[in-house]
Amino acid sequence: MTRDEEFQELRPLLFSIAYRILGSVAEAEDAVQETWLRYEASPTVPASPKSYLSSAVTNISINVLRSARVRREEYVGPWLPEPLLTDPYEDPQRSAELADSVSMAALLLLERLSPLERAVFVLREVFGFGFPEVAEAVERSEAACRQLAVRARRHMDEGRPRFEADRRERRELAERFLDAFRDGDVDALAGMLAADVQMVADSGGKAPQWGRGIAGAAKVLRLLAAMSGALAGVGVVVEPRVMNGQPGAIFRAGDGRILNTWTIDVLDGRVQAIRTVINPDKLDHLGPVADAWAVNRAAIAHRHAGSADGTPPAPSM
Repeated sequence: MTRDEEFQELRPLLFSIAYRILGSVAEAEDAVQETWLRYEASPTVPASPKSYLSSAVTNISINVLRSARVRREEYVGPWLPEPLLTDPYEDPQRSAELADSVSMAALLLLERLSPLERAVFVLREVFGFGFPEVAEAVERSEAACRQLAVRARRHMDEGRPRFEADRRERRELAERFLDAFRDGDVDALAGMLAADVQMVADSGGKAPQWGRGIAGAAKVLRLLAAMSGALAGVGVVVEPRVMNGQPGAIFRAGDGRILNTWTIDVLDGRVQAIRTVINPDKLDHLGPVADAWAVNRAAIAHRHAGSADGTPPAPSM
């Protein structure tokens, strides 16, 4: 095989490693491209292209993450990973680990780890690399990598929910939830929300935002009820999709452009969290992006026009 053929064969794996380390589609793609440039320019032929390329993309991703951490500290409002529709890497032997590790909840847990812990966890726990390979990739001793793996597992286990619903049950409940939202069925929505449900939105200051998040069934239900009629009234379509390996949806404006995405966390038969990405910079890899401010203004006007008491509406996204 030529170098280009070897690289193209391994590209899905390299992207999947980089995305889990970085939580960003754009940054992962850049890391993969930089890996190719290094591979192409290397005067030596590695004994194992997989080991060489995995090490290269890991090191590049660690360096990118260190600088990204500084930017995220200055981010406007809550930060969420960029939504991913399809993970390009498939391994039937590790399908459960791969699916769980790409969820919004797991990626947010990974944010708690140091860059080195995160890289070690991703390589070892998600992709099943042996410690010699992990050590080579992060340029640390095997003993150090074992310690990093122990700390990373502990942090991840502390943050995981104690019980996780069956995947089919999660999908079915999410489908009923989205149907109830589209129909404006407040009673049905209320019956599916956990008492401590949270809604978190990532706008990055570049789209409508409802503050730093909303918690509690009553508040979330009030917002969902306000959003449902307002968005339907201006032609917004809710398109159920698998987002980051979990139930979710793409919201499209009347012209088909992407408005925002939802991912829905389900646990113990209830919706525990709704995470929405509205920042247009995090959506353009999914397709043309709508003007969320214009849609929001139209939705507010629609709600005012149909309101009997003239109460100012909640934000619509």
